[in-house]
Amino acid sequence: MALEAKICGLNSLAAVEAAVKGGAGLIGLAFYPPSPRAVTPDNAAQLVGRVPPGVTRVGFFVDPDDDQLAATLAKVPLDLLQLHGGESPRRVAEIRARFARPVMKVIKLAKEEDLAAVPAYATLVDRLMFDAKPPKTAKNVLPGGNALAFDWQLLAGKRWPKPWLLAGGLDADNLAEAVRTSGAPGVDVSSGVEDAPGCKSPAKIAAFLAAAKAL
Repeated sequence: MALEAKICGLNSLAAVEAAVKGGAGLIGLAFYPPSPRAVTPDNAAQLVGRVPPGVTRVGFFVDPDDDQLAATLAKVPLDLLQLHGGESPRRVAEIRARFARPVMKVIKLAKEEDLAAVPAYATLVDRLMFDAKPPKTAKNVLPGGNALAFDWQLLAGKRWPKPWLLAGGLDADNLAEAVRTSGAPGVDVSSGVEDAPGCKSPAKIAAFLAAAKAL
């Protein structure tokens, strides 16, 4: 089975086109203003216009309220809502039901005990993502896209009832090791295909997706 690859934080037509051309199965747009990758609904509507059928259009949200979700979905035809904040299982279920969209919940990991959060979400969501939990001492840390990795061994041999993606500090060079260690069926990258925060490199996107195809 081919490795599923998602390129997240896309904010330019060149980056979207590189992701589509390279064979990304999912493309992510960040609706989180503090992020250097953030897009407005109007920007995003233009970008997804270049995304062909068959590529999943994902919206990255952090503890969104209903107004933000409604305003975004009114302009942007998203296929999947990625919840990257501290959303409770109840809130996740509420969003999924109210907006009639599949939902992916991000679980942030630093140690084995962090996996205890998974069962409460696994029955409610359509997908899971595992990302690195930022250290408490870190400053100016975003919910995602921090180029931080966690111990991939935490996921080795684990089985989840829903499809899942591995995120956190991935790039073309470490992708094979990350997948081999974790057993991930899919991967997500943002900072690992950038020249600077929020500045996607079409060449790095192409290299990452070529590495993913080789697996």
